[in-house]
Amino acid sequence: MSNKQKIVILGAAESGVGTAMLALKQGFEVFVSDKGLIKEKYKNILLEKGIDFEEGQHTESKILDAFEVVKSPGIPDKVELIKKIKAHNIPVISEIEFAGRYTNAKMICITGTNGKTTTTLLTYHIFKKAGLNVGLAGNVGKSFAWQVAENNFDYYVLELSSFQLDGMFKFKADVAILTNITPDHLDRYDYKLENYIASKFRITQNQSISDYFIYSADDTITTEALKTKKINSTQLPYSSEKKLEKGAWIEENKIVINPNNNQFTMSFEELALQGKHNLRNSMAAGVAAKLFEIRKDIIRESLSDFQNIEHRLESVAKVNGIEFINDSKATNVNSTWFALESMTTPTIWIAGGVDKGNDYAEILELVKSKVKVIVCLGIDNSPIVNAFDGIIPIVETNNIQDAVKAAYRNGKKGETVLLSPACASFDLFENYEDRGNQFKQAVREL
Repeated sequence: MSNKQKIVILGAAESGVGTAMLALKQGFEVFVSDKGLIKEKYKNILLEKGIDFEEGQHTESKILDAFEVVKSPGIPDKVELIKKIKAHNIPVISEIEFAGRYTNAKMICITGTNGKTTTTLLTYHIFKKAGLNVGLAGNVGKSFAWQVAENNFDYYVLELSSFQLDGMFKFKADVAILTNITPDHLDRYDYKLENYIASKFRITQNQSISDYFIYSADDTITTEALKTKKINSTQLPYSSEKKLEKGAWIEENKIVINPNNNQFTMSFEELALQGKHNLRNSMAAGVAAKLFEIRKDIIRESLSDFQNIEHRLESVAKVNGIEFINDSKATNVNSTWFALESMTTPTIWIAGGVDKGNDYAEILELVKSKVKVIVCLGIDNSPIVNAFDGIIPIVETNNIQDAVKAAYRNGKKGETVLLSPACASFDLFENYEDRGNQFKQAVREL
């Protein structure tokens, strides 16, 4: 085969193997390269399909003759291999960009620093309950490319991280939702907030007036950025703080959803998701649903019976009257802010991991008012210790069993132990799910 037909895929997990399946179906020569070891289930699929692959290394001679490279979102642009690929004028794209070429489905795309997973799953829940032929993909669900290869969905609800957006160029969202922007992943953006903001706003690229951009009017960073950005799509804001002319807002303990002069209202008490941040998530999903003319009774039912995701403020157990809550998905300070805000009893806060340039000053007052003890969980606990030393009692640990035991010793009946790390998990765990699952297991062993 000629070089122009060769697709190289970097990373052989769900996203990479899904891309390989689609590339194979589209007639490309496919080579998959993973610097780590490939999980057995993915390796078996590559072997079964006869797809050329390697693990434990990147062989440059087999990569630099690619027509195009699809890389895992976990690989930073700064690594030498990516620099070399770009120096050879080989395009480097994301799975989403690649897969989007091979489907005509309507795309409902959701990004944001916090709330994007909940909003994505809630939107998918509404569409599914409405009987629409819909797929769930991106940062959640099965690989988008894999689904495009094997299914024929009319709609996709996609959760998109900034890393995925960075590798998207011609892809277009029919409906784009931006839940909020707070400093996160700044280590990947030269520690410049403006670079991260620009990444998030890529969700609006290629949109036209017939497309929609749904965003939080309560998020200052978003609204300030909108003053300087040219958005071609129809803008629909939502707010829990002020009445708006269109989009979604709050009136008399009800959410009002009205993107297209066909108003829908629902009382706070009926909503499955409680808390101010979840009101906004429900509004965003509701606006998207109304744009596709989903019936009001379906939206109402969906918003009232939705079950939130694992590892997000998940109640694990009560041990001798102490409640243990798993919020392992909180990998940044803003996400932890929401968790701490929702605490109604004295809290022992388990925090730490891989610090991403966090500014703990943002939650200092909240920690003072809610937290009685901080239990650090990480290889390097110094950022948290430096931020709160002398303010809140601190216990340092470097494994989940010791962290849970320390939290239990420091708690008493009627109090709460909250795992809400505000950091990435990769120092001690495979990912935030692994961290949350190990936390739950350690709680059960108390």
